[in-house]
Amino acid sequence: MPRAKISLYDVESLSILAPDGTVDKNLLLKLSREILIQAFEYMLLSRRLDEQALRYQRQGRIGTFAPALGQEAAQVGSALCLKGEDWFIPSFREAGAALVRGLSIKNYFLYLMGFEDSNYSLKGTHNTAIAIPVGSQCAYAAGVAWGIKLDKKKGAAIVYFGDGATSEGDFHEGLNFCGALKLPCVFFCQNNQWAISTSRKQQTASQTLAQKALAYGVVGIQVDGNDFFAVTQATQEALERARRGEGATLIEAVTYRQSVHTTADDPTVYRSKEEEEEWKKKDPLLRFRTYLQKEGIWDTKKEEALEEKIKEKIKKGYEEAELFRNSNPDPLAFFNYVYEAIPPYLQWQKDLAAKNIEGRNVIKGASEKKGGSGGGAAAVGELEEAED
Repeated sequence: MPRAKISLYDVESLSILAPDGTVDKNLLLKLSREILIQAFEYMLLSRRLDEQALRYQRQGRIGTFAPALGQEAAQVGSALCLKGEDWFIPSFREAGAALVRGLSIKNYFLYLMGFEDSNYSLKGTHNTAIAIPVGSQCAYAAGVAWGIKLDKKKGAAIVYFGDGATSEGDFHEGLNFCGALKLPCVFFCQNNQWAISTSRKQQTASQTLAQKALAYGVVGIQVDGNDFFAVTQATQEALERARRGEGATLIEAVTYRQSVHTTADDPTVYRSKEEEEEWKKKDPLLRFRTYLQKEGIWDTKKEEALEEKIKEKIKKGYEEAELFRNSNPDPLAFFNYVYEAIPPYLQWQKDLAAKNIEGRNVIKGASEKKGGSGGGAAAVGELEEAED
């Protein structure tokens, strides 16, 4: 028998809003003036929050975090397409999308301060907690989507991750699961060109990341991730397809991380200034602002007022988080929220932690009575007595 070719589809690429603010009117979504203004407000809030959080981190007020600066259109454009019954499953760089889904500034800073209390507000919502292990959320996103299908719900799930996650097994397992069972899930990849210091070209020989959908029988599309309209169009189509029971979609939003990978990173070591400057010309906030100004929807006066409002909102949120930190919160409270009922092994850990904390408090109290830290030997002896 002669060799035969199998016909496969091409990957579609979508761009609507150019860097100079011009649009393809044939593709332009019909969005209300209110929605456009709301989108810009969220995008600007996300950027200013990143910038201020970086200042706080450098001052030692919060821990390390992953800025989303430069990816605002990808996050806000996609998140605005979600409905209440849809599930939002983030990685560690989705502050912009989380703000759209109701994240408070206070809880954002509480998380960066290391308090699990920031996640308590997730109960009763369709938002999951931040996933730190790269790509891990892609696996349980498939489980969430399967639950939606089994329960015959109308919603869909959307899971966020970066280009680096497409090199992880969880991404492939999750996507394969969704393809095989035709699950209502949108895999939203923010291809920001760098997986820490590993470039997009170094980690895969694929011409696009969107084409990885082909192997798993799901729809794949590449969009300009700095184009608010392209992101919104593609996400809206993918969610509607999922809600109709037509299966999953992989969206590759081509964007750029303008800041550090995390605050423990130095991008000047592995990427050039020229590259960064070229991507700044494609800045999502700049091009969206230019479009709104051309359409008479936005102006300098409105932005000045918004900047002041955002500044106060961030300041207030941080102060609320700091007030909580200074209120001596229960350090063991997080044990209560891992499971519905605490299993025996976790209860044992909680009891042990409580005993250790009590011992430390005994040492502290004895030290204060002696007018200082005193001798090391005495402190060790007191610890042994407290632990017995």
